[in-house]
Amino acid sequence: MEFTAPELWKEKGMYFNYISHQIFYRVSEPAKTGGKPPLLLLHGFPTSSWDWHKLWPLLSEKFRLIAPDMMGFGFSDKPREYQYSILDQADMIELLLQKSKINKVHILAHDYGDTVAQELLARHQDRIQFREDGVLINSVTLLNGGLFPEVHHAKGLHKILSGPMGKYVAKFLSEKKFKDNMHAMFGNNYDVSEKELNAFWQIVNFNHGHRVIYKLLQYLNEKKSYRSRWVETLRKTEVPVRFIDGLQDSMFGKEMAKRYRELITDPDIVELSDSGHYPQIEQPEEVLKHFLVFHENMETV
Repeated sequence: MEFTAPELWKEKGMYFNYISHQIFYRVSEPAKTGGKPPLLLLHGFPTSSWDWHKLWPLLSEKFRLIAPDMMGFGFSDKPREYQYSILDQADMIELLLQKSKINKVHILAHDYGDTVAQELLARHQDRIQFREDGVLINSVTLLNGGLFPEVHHAKGLHKILSGPMGKYVAKFLSEKKFKDNMHAMFGNNYDVSEKELNAFWQIVNFNHGHRVIYKLLQYLNEKKSYRSRWVETLRKTEVPVRFIDGLQDSMFGKEMAKRYRELITDPDIVELSDSGHYPQIEQPEEVLKHFLVFHENMETV
């Protein structure tokens, strides 16, 4: 599973218009999508759809992939005067799926994308209950993320940027500080390369994106405001859900797995003892294996 340079990833993508802003996204090559089930890939904070580059070639063999850079992230527009929210990101994604003529979809999400997936799942539940039209979800696979705000403990730079001084810290965020923070997100058994750290910085800094990081992190407050909606949806949904958790993640590792088991009836959870916050980069083979087994089990039910 080879490294893909961000500029090459960008070259193979495209844009669509969302309320006068340009949203970047990648899709599988048209010749390879025929008859394959759609799979929506939702990235985390503070990065982009590029996070899926190691899984992309093998996932595209079995699924029709669609992977947006959410508003304020990656190669999408990053307006400074914008009210970023999880609800708005979900609106954007539903419009993208509608334009792509996708009305049923599987989801693979990570970090910030987990919270967006929770909102999309809640909307799915509403549509089923009230017999409304719109996108329906066939399954959800979640990687490390703050599913339950009571055990989501912001660390280091995240804590500072989400606080009252975040606007000023973001303005002068240095490359070194950013890379140091990203390095700490990986597990002890993964030697994140300078090439990868450079890629993360290149993507975040595209269109001066570091200037809006503090705004994106306000989703931490949304997680508290919408906790009942998003957590209860996970607890009550009949949509198959699997949680793959890298246990060396200091924000979303062991404690999140423990809480997941406490709150979710018959939890489908896979623990990766050697992975940190980015299982899809640190252990892509393991993530792919457990993701495919999850889907194969659904097909046999």
